[in-house]
Amino acid sequence: MERVTHHQRPGSGVLIALFDAGMVMAAACAALLLQAGSLDRWAPLAGTHGASLAAGVFFINAASGFYEPGQHQHRPRRVVFVRTALALLLSLALTYAIFSHLPAEFGRRADLLAAAMFAVSAVVLRRAYVMLAKASPARGRSRTLIFGSGEAARVVGRTLGSADPDVEIVGYYPGPNEKRPAVPLEELLPVGRSLIDTAHEHRVDEIVVALTERRAGSMPLRELLDCKLQGMKVCDINAHFERRLGQIRVDYLNAGWLIFGDGFNQGVGRTVVKRAFDIVCAGGLIVVASPLMLLAALGIKLDSRGPVLYRQERVGLDNKPFQVVKFRSMRQDAEEDGKPRWATTGDSRVTRLGRLMRVSRIDELPQLFSVVKGDMSLVGPRPERPYFVGRLTQEIPFYAVRHSVKPGVTGWAQVRYQYGSTVEDSQEKLQYDLFYVKNHSLLLDLKILVETVHVVLTGKGAR
Repeated sequence: MERVTHHQRPGSGVLIALFDAGMVMAAACAALLLQAGSLDRWAPLAGTHGASLAAGVFFINAASGFYEPGQHQHRPRRVVFVRTALALLLSLALTYAIFSHLPAEFGRRADLLAAAMFAVSAVVLRRAYVMLAKASPARGRSRTLIFGSGEAARVVGRTLGSADPDVEIVGYYPGPNEKRPAVPLEELLPVGRSLIDTAHEHRVDEIVVALTERRAGSMPLRELLDCKLQGMKVCDINAHFERRLGQIRVDYLNAGWLIFGDGFNQGVGRTVVKRAFDIVCAGGLIVVASPLMLLAALGIKLDSRGPVLYRQERVGLDNKPFQVVKFRSMRQDAEEDGKPRWATTGDSRVTRLGRLMRVSRIDELPQLFSVVKGDMSLVGPRPERPYFVGRLTQEIPFYAVRHSVKPGVTGWAQVRYQYGSTVEDSQEKLQYDLFYVKNHSLLLDLKILVETVHVVLTGKGAR
């Protein structure tokens, strides 16, 4: 079985979504079976009404942000309750709309509707309970000691404080070669005692090694090993960012960590599974979205002059160029000066219909044909133009690593970071792309697709 990654908790995304959909499907099918009285009458309705309700509830929950890992932990309880109440009302309305069209011979419709509504309510209320439980301060918190006091330690402390409310930072233990602390002085731990004694005194669960200076004598390897042997987790700064934020920071990265660490597996088995997954899913999406694509094509012709489709050269797997195809969302003369440039917020080159297509990601739908063709994958790093690839490869370390997998219609960086229009944005997105290249698996792809639903339905990060 393929792993998501040992740094990720698979249940936080795709498995929860599948469980929710399964609960609704099971309850709806049970109610239908009770009313039908026989499997011959039940089976067709289970495949239409039950599956439709399960799919609808999934989209409602995804749009409400229920499957965004960790996001609810930073929301006020008021917001959680409002979103849950709205999702509940929409789910109940959907239930009535679907089951009010049962065949006339089905009796006791009120009982059937009540059963289906109960199933939907149970799912939504369970999600509210999970979110409130995670937000509760009563939960046990991991006590973390940061070994270091320089800029690297400050960055680790800041990300821990903002990204994981279940972590309690007990303090910063300065390295022997660090002279100028970048962290608050009141949070420094005394250096009179050894690292292991200090860890025991503060009941530390985890130590994050974040030393800015790593010259000889700065790393007490024996003490760190003793801490690990006594049950404390010990990780370096790269593993910290990978586990906590789902990214690999290039500013603290070296080639040795990439070469000798785990991950970055591009085996034949994974390639075959991913290709089969791409063909099945992209083919299905093309069939489902074909009416929408026809409407989009008609709208483009009526809205502005120019072709319906927009073709542009992008860099793909192994730095090989290919033609990406999208619905045209900008004026035909968007780059009449011949100078490539990123889209910006409120870009005047975007047409009226194009703005709507970008928010809803409808302009991306023709890329599904590139997936079937094999130039792209459903999930992967965003394909970039050769001009920007050449520039970014020179300015950002390890940028070329992202081209070791096929580019994707959606990806880990796309669901975790807003649209980028600067070199700095590209570096931030690269850190998520590196995480994906290192840890990609079928289950991680499913997790990204679940999060993509929320991004598409809310218009998050569109320009």
